[in-house]
Amino acid sequence: MKKPDIIFRLSLRSVRLNLLRSVLAALGIVIGVVAIASIGMISANMTLSVAEELSATANVLVVKPDTGSGDSGFGRESESNDDEDDYLTNDQFNDIRKAAGSSYVYYLYSESDDIETGSTSGRATIYAMDDEAMKDILSLAEGSFPSTTSQVVVGPDFVERYDIEVGSKITIGDEDDEEGEVTVRVTGILEERGMSMDISSDNAIITAEKFFTGRYGGEDEYTQVNVVVDDINDIDAITESIDESLNRKDDEVQIQDSSRMLNTISSTLGTLTSFALAIAGISLLVAAVSIFNVMMMSVTERIREIGILRSIGTQKDEILRMFVYEAAIIGIVGAGIGAVLSLLIGYVVVFGMVGTTEYFFAWDSLANVPEGMIVGAVICVISGVYPAWRASNLDPIEALRAE
Repeated sequence: MKKPDIIFRLSLRSVRLNLLRSVLAALGIVIGVVAIASIGMISANMTLSVAEELSATANVLVVKPDTGSGDSGFGRESESNDDEDDYLTNDQFNDIRKAAGSSYVYYLYSESDDIETGSTSGRATIYAMDDEAMKDILSLAEGSFPSTTSQVVVGPDFVERYDIEVGSKITIGDEDDEEGEVTVRVTGILEERGMSMDISSDNAIITAEKFFTGRYGGEDEYTQVNVVVDDINDIDAITESIDESLNRKDDEVQIQDSSRMLNTISSTLGTLTSFALAIAGISLLVAAVSIFNVMMMSVTERIREIGILRSIGTQKDEILRMFVYEAAIIGIVGAGIGAVLSLLIGYVVVFGMVGTTEYFFAWDSLANVPEGMIVGAVICVISGVYPAWRASNLDPIEALRAE
């Protein structure tokens, strides 16, 4: 039998003889691996979920009025100007349509107002757009689009929140306000669109344009203009064309696309994940101290055994390897158990926090498991290096005299 095999067997024997102590030391590694892998999987699943939702509107440019409060949307800071309008005019809409070429362009009104349905009251976003654009952009799950100013369609989240259905009546406004109250009837429920930057219709009410302007005023004063680009490869060119057309003299509009929103969200998630991983790393630091303590105790308890091994010709590097093997066994076993628990716990946590496990088995998500294992095992081995070095450098004579 080769000597390295004997050294490894001695390491296994030591782990078995001090099983409870070894298990407690490995438990710290298990907790650290689970924490790191689970946090990484949550971040990856959130990013993939957001990216998937935004990709559905990746070919949409959103043009909003530049109120002089910050980034123009085209990579430069706009100068503050309190006189800037907070809406887009019909002339600006026509300029955007010309600059966008063959792309589909439509305008959007939006307002927030008090609402009441049945015994439930709250506040909701009210959208309005051209009748033709409404049918082109939005899809119905059931019912029909408004045919009169007293009819509306609503998003699926709104339906769930207020427990309504096709035919339900909604009171918009407050009787104490200048506009007063008005009652409308739900004629359709929209299909879910998810996260989108062009129109967040899932939790909103969409009305006819005449209803909106008749109640809130502001005819031909649009909250935003959306450009649906035919070919996503042309999005940069169209963005530049709109910018040159409307922002040539003064910054009139901000131009946004989903890729920038995705970058912002990814950056924010990355920052939060780094912070969470730093907290999770504390558990591995505690585990490292525990491993160090276990290995130092093992060296102290086995001084006479080390002296015997050295007296029969065992080399220093073999003694060192024996204790490094012991630390590695604890680390690898702990990391392996942590990996299995990470998959089980991570699946539950991801479903609870993200709401879907569609991306759980994607490589970007599962890659966090082996990464957590490697970090846990490496930290464990590093924690055992000094005790192993100390054991290998004991004087054989002094070691044999130890009680």
